[in-house]
Amino acid sequence: MDISYIINELGEEREHYFNAVAPPIIQTSNFAFKKVDDMRRLFEDEYSGYIYSRGLNPTVDILRKKLAALDEAEDCLVFNSGASAIFASVLANVKAGDHIVSVKKPYFWAQQMFNVILPRFGVTTTYVDGTQIENFERAILPNTSVIYLESPNSWSLALQDLEAVAELAKAQGIITICDNSYCTPLYQKPLAMGIDMALQSATKYIGGHSDVVAGVLTGSHAMMTKIFNSEYLTAGNGISPFNAWLLIRGLRTLPVRLQKVTENTKAVLAFLKAHPKVEAVLFPHDESFPQYTLAKQQMQGACGLLSFYLKVEKIEEIVTFCENLKHILMAVSWGGYESLIIPGCASVAQEAYNVAQKSQRMLRLYVGQEEPAYIIEDLEQALNNT
Repeated sequence: MDISYIINELGEEREHYFNAVAPPIIQTSNFAFKKVDDMRRLFEDEYSGYIYSRGLNPTVDILRKKLAALDEAEDCLVFNSGASAIFASVLANVKAGDHIVSVKKPYFWAQQMFNVILPRFGVTTTYVDGTQIENFERAILPNTSVIYLESPNSWSLALQDLEAVAELAKAQGIITICDNSYCTPLYQKPLAMGIDMALQSATKYIGGHSDVVAGVLTGSHAMMTKIFNSEYLTAGNGISPFNAWLLIRGLRTLPVRLQKVTENTKAVLAFLKAHPKVEAVLFPHDESFPQYTLAKQQMQGACGLLSFYLKVEKIEEIVTFCENLKHILMAVSWGGYESLIIPGCASVAQEAYNVAQKSQRMLRLYVGQEEPAYIIEDLEQALNNT
């Protein structure tokens, strides 16, 4: 299906809403019925129509169709955050006493679920270095029900061989879930490589304007129906019509935004690699990246998120660098217009800083859509004054 058709036309039956070019926001909490039988039918199967916007909503459905098509999926659910999408996808596929295999150091709230919430119900998790398929093979137990992936990881940028993991899991009846927030469906399609469900934080590139929080989950129609009728409706964590409309608006410019970010990142990457105060840079589509071959094989692009290490001895030097930046904002997340940076040491108490722990000297940079010279000049002055 052509990407231009998906973004601009799919799901938009304009003749149903006055031939408006932009889709409407159906900002309603519920929907009226003229026939008792019609209401009864939807009570029996709420996934088949509109009854209450906690479930389905026309504006949200336009978005669902587009996102499913971009992922080459049968179906899609949109949540009020990426964390909600993670929680629902996992919870729907585990029961008391089950076991999960997860890549090490996943997104913080995924790890909180694995470490704090699921153990209350006897669900255990084994973390593995996902760069080697053998680590998954060794970690699988008879009660393993889910393999959780994040490729690339949003800090270390470590990848997993998605086809190999999918093949391994299917042979043993294990559900695979991949966080695809780094790449978006434009640059990586986990379902096409055999993964059961792909999820992403739509807060990032899909929204693209740092003004909406949302999550996306795609997979088979049967799986989305299962999750809709249990975790989605019960937790009430669907997206609002207005936020769905913002994401539709964001999709209109997604390809051109990713293209701009990609070009900017190439220039910023070259600058950082050449600067004497930068020890190393991590970026999947750079030839120095340890998994470069795999990255080129399964990722069509690498967008604008990279990590780098400063050559420093003291935590104060990292603080000085970050606080000397004049235009690049210190903030979490990525995917908007503005360039963002976050130091790994922000999660470490100052007295606990250890220069020997390389991760504490790591900074994650999102290269935004400003002119590349503008970004580079800011990085350069901050580095030179550190």
